[in-house]
Amino acid sequence: MKLKEWPEPTISLPQSHQSSADLARVEIQRLIISGEFMPGDRLRERELSQILALSRIPVREALQQLQGEGFVKSSLRRGAIVKRITLSDVNELFDLRLTLEVFAASCAAQSVHNGHPAEHLQCLLAQAEEASVRQDPLGLAHCNTALHAEIVVLCGNSLLERTVSPLLSRLHWLFSLSGKSSLESQCPQHQGLIQAIQRGATDLAGALAITHIELTRERVIQALAERLQAP
Repeated sequence: MKLKEWPEPTISLPQSHQSSADLARVEIQRLIISGEFMPGDRLRERELSQILALSRIPVREALQQLQGEGFVKSSLRRGAIVKRITLSDVNELFDLRLTLEVFAASCAAQSVHNGHPAEHLQCLLAQAEEASVRQDPLGLAHCNTALHAEIVVLCGNSLLERTVSPLLSRLHWLFSLSGKSSLESQCPQHQGLIQAIQRGATDLAGALAITHIELTRERVIQALAERLQAP
């Protein structure tokens, strides 16, 4: 299997500080998010070791980490498999977004009000719009996830960054699975949210974040309706 180039949209350690298991986790997660491995597919240590040019020990550790992050499920009969997403998984993720990302949007607006630059948000939005125009759902999923990560970075809260990072990885996966139909409406919604943040309007940014998250929840569930399993 040939690895696809796929940038990491979330906050991560510099590569020089990453162990082999960390690197394996990032690469396996990327294979899952990009659709190289789909929900229900087996994740064989030997095959992954060959793909990643790593020994089986860091691959095994990476699979254990990804199980804790909700990407992998262990089965006595089949071993490690890519987790099948349930409706409960989707709703739990979006419920957490309503707490953490609404706070992040308000916090980012306050940070901008205090003088922190936010030009990168507009650049990420432009990249998302370009991906939408060229009919690139995976690129659009990446850009939209990166935009949400940047809003968290703007807060300047390292604990929030560490907490939200794995959630954004799972959100990226959902975006990739649900395709363009669940993402194309996000650019206009993001534009309004970004404008509120750039104006330093904390209450408006929080309110727009709530609306955006709930609309996205509905569209993702609709797009994944045939794939979602009961809890």
